[in-house]
Amino acid sequence: MPNIDYYFATISPFTYLAGPEFEQIVKKHGVTVTYKPLDIMALFARTGGVPPKDRHPNRQEYRQQDMRRRAIVTGLPFTQQPAFWPTNMAPSSYAIIAAQNAGGDVGSLVNALTRSCWADDKNIAEDGVIRACLEETGFDPALADSGLLEGAETYARNLEEAVSKGVFGAPFFISDKDERFWGQDRLGDLDRHLAGDF
Repeated sequence: MPNIDYYFATISPFTYLAGPEFEQIVKKHGVTVTYKPLDIMALFARTGGVPPKDRHPNRQEYRQQDMRRRAIVTGLPFTQQPAFWPTNMAPSSYAIIAAQNAGGDVGSLVNALTRSCWADDKNIAEDGVIRACLEETGFDPALADSGLLEGAETYARNLEEAVSKGVFGAPFFISDKDERFWGQDRLGDLDRHLAGDF
């Protein structure tokens, strides 16, 4: 069965905006997904990117407009300036890693966490928020506290692997054929690739 390696950050607005459509594409083509949360700020530093707050005002203004338009297109609720952004990505990422190891609908968990940040104004670094998202998506809330060492090691490994495979932003999708797709706005291309169009 084909697999997609999915590199993402739980505080990325475009990861949030990609979520439901990506899950639909995955189901449509019957592919599996290996979810690989990573530290997007560290990725920027390693691959020539710049954190949003340090970008030229022209880029910051465009990003704000683009996020607003993407939210309208997707129909997802969206807060332009979340109350808790940026925040520590590690706790939510560790929970995703633990959930993937446990088995279950990891895509729904990713969507719940990113929605909490970008639509619900919640701090996804907080244990209570993470536990609520785990429970909402059918996971044991105790996963928030389990496998923390393994979570930390996997989280660090995801970053190293991402850099070695050509990843430089989030969301980033890599197929078995090493076709790479960056951004929520490239989901249509990923869909066509999985259909065999290219």
